[in-house]
Amino acid sequence: GMGAKALEFTILTAARSGEAREAVWGEIDIDAALWTIPAERMKAGRPHVVPLPSRAVELLRPLREAAQGDLVFPGAKGKPLSDMSLAAVLKRMKLDVTVHGFRSAFRDWAGNETGFPREIMEEALAHQVGNAVERAYRRQAAVDKRRTLMAAWAGFLNPPAGGNVRKLGRKAGAA
Repeated sequence: GMGAKALEFTILTAARSGEAREAVWGEIDIDAALWTIPAERMKAGRPHVVPLPSRAVELLRPLREAAQGDLVFPGAKGKPLSDMSLAAVLKRMKLDVTVHGFRSAFRDWAGNETGFPREIMEEALAHQVGNAVERAYRRQAAVDKRRTLMAAWAGFLNPPAGGNVRKLGRKAGAA
C-alpha cells in the first residue's frame, strides 16, 4: 500500500517521516534524481536537497504516472498519510522498531561501515554542520558526495542477488 511505499522512500532517503508523507511532486525532479524540500517543511527551517538513489526513483516513477493530485504519497481523501501509517506498516511486519530509528541506523551504518566524511553524513540528515563561521564558508550542500553516500545506503539496504552475505569490516563507497 501507500504507507509501505512511503516507508521505503523514507528509509531510502534517511528523511523524517513528515518530510516524506507531505512530499509533493513539485519538490521532486525525477530526471535529476533530486528531491528539494522547502525550508518551511524542514525542522531546521532551511531547504534541503536530497539526492535520490535509483531505487527511490524506481519507486516514484509509477506513483507519478498514477498521480491524481500533488501529494507523492496521498492518504485518504487526497490528504497526506497520517503519522501513524508508516508505523503501522512496521507493526504489521511484526518489527519492534520505529520509523525514526532508520535515520539513526543510517547514521550508525555510515559512521561505522563507510569512509564518508562526518560532514557528508550529517548533511544527508539535514543537520547543521560546524559552527557559525564554518557554515558561513560552507555554502554548497555536497550533493554529488551525498549522492554516492545514498547509493551506498540503498545498496546496503538491498544487496544484489546472491550478495546477502557481507564480509565484516567492509567499507562501502569511501568518498
